[in-house]
Amino acid sequence: MPEHSQIQNEPKPPFPKQQMKSPGVEAEMDLRPKFEAPLYKEAGKLQGKKALITGGDSGIGRAVALLYAREGADVAITFLPVEREDAEETKIDVEAFDRKCILIEGDLTDEKFCQKAVEETLDQLGGIDILVSNAAHQMRKSDIADITSEEFERTYRTNIFAYFHLAKAAIPHMKPGSAIIATSSETATRAPKDLLDYASTKGAINTFTKSLAQQLIEKGIRVNAVAPGPVWTPLNPSDEGTTKERISEFGSNQPIKRPAQPEEIAPAYVFLASDADSSYISGAILPEMGGEPM
Repeated sequence: MPEHSQIQNEPKPPFPKQQMKSPGVEAEMDLRPKFEAPLYKEAGKLQGKKALITGGDSGIGRAVALLYAREGADVAITFLPVEREDAEETKIDVEAFDRKCILIEGDLTDEKFCQKAVEETLDQLGGIDILVSNAAHQMRKSDIADITSEEFERTYRTNIFAYFHLAKAAIPHMKPGSAIIATSSETATRAPKDLLDYASTKGAINTFTKSLAQQLIEKGIRVNAVAPGPVWTPLNPSDEGTTKERISEFGSNQPIKRPAQPEEIAPAYVFLASDADSSYISGAILPEMGGEPM
């Protein structure tokens, strides 16, 4: 393999032992996630498009926002108040490519905020061609007795209810050639015992994606999801149910022996957003799992 081979040169465990308070801030991580994708070659695939990306402040969402900007799209990103520092960094990175980046602060568990996010995207960017429902909440619990009703509801409202509310608000404004992309997870099929609520929301995302794709195909709107394996983002060290030791070995059980970096996952979101690249794909769940078979 050449020295610049990305599959071999991304960071591998052991990582620094660390934990953060949920939802986690990328700026505070010891070993920052890689999102700049220096080997990626843009080709104007999303020129003039308008995209709304939830959780676009950090992790996968930040990497997607940057690649969309490099491909010619203006972006709006949602984030929680505590994530403001990350969001401001993302805005700077996007604007470096002469694209607009709109910051929309709020909580996606609130239906009205989901509607507001779409409305602000329309008002400030002049339309919406791509919706990326990416933001997620995760908190490991080894026993169902330890999952409170409040925690269960928060996970569902963040991960799947928001997807529903955002799609419902955005679809009336989307033209043929538009795309909706959700972030699923390998946990939807792996069903790990300590992620009962989180994994079940990802299973719901998969089925919702497939059903919505069938509803919208005649409108020329495609709906797909990306299902990553472990990805080095703030979501994991901010999971109060994990340990510093577990974070140090995060991703080591994958065949590739490491987690993905956001810059490796984001190109799939370009592919699925590009009508030229994936016009015959709708209702698909695209796995990015480091060699692990579906």
